[in-house]
Amino acid sequence: MATIMLIGATGLVGGAVLQQAQDDARVTRIVALTRRKLPPHPKLENPLVDFQNLPADAEWWSVDGVICALGTTIRKAGSQEAFRRVDFDYPLAVARLTRQHGAHAFALNSATGADRSSYFFYDRIKGEVEEAIRGVGFPSLTIVRPALIGGDREEFRPAEFVAMRLLRLAEPFLPWRYRVVPHGCIARALLEAAVTARSEEHIIESETLLRNAVK
Repeated sequence: MATIMLIGATGLVGGAVLQQAQDDARVTRIVALTRRKLPPHPKLENPLVDFQNLPADAEWWSVDGVICALGTTIRKAGSQEAFRRVDFDYPLAVARLTRQHGAHAFALNSATGADRSSYFFYDRIKGEVEEAIRGVGFPSLTIVRPALIGGDREEFRPAEFVAMRLLRLAEPFLPWRYRVVPHGCIARALLEAAVTARSEEHIIESETLLRNAVK
């Protein structure tokens, strides 16, 4: 049995994680940190927080595993600085606080191409947050690196919409690692990692996500 903290529950992948965790008999309690209220559920504890001013002594930090599905785009965030705050500062702050309160597993939704030395800002931030969370010292760390994420978002992302359409047309000719990954596949990998808490570090690339989905 496991208690899980989830950040990013109002997003595409995070919402799928939340639903799957609610349906999973192994999960007894879900602490979902959000800025707006989620629909109630018997397993759900839903603290409303300001991620820039997290309460370090809250009792709900004490969980077994953590799932980070938090992420944005530069367009939505408004600037590179704001993007970095959401995709780097917030996940790292949650990682540090949960580890201090005894969490032993962390599952991070990252991205294909994550590399702290990348020329591209997005990939560089993803690589930096991977490295920073690695340094927090979780006995179990799983990094999931999907390519483009498939699913119906509440927000419209024009560039992603166009890329998705093109990739869908070209999919039969593309290597597995460049194909669209259904958001439910990513959610399952994150939840399984947080619940099973395999020791040491594990990286799940996009190709593995897709191949597992068709088994």
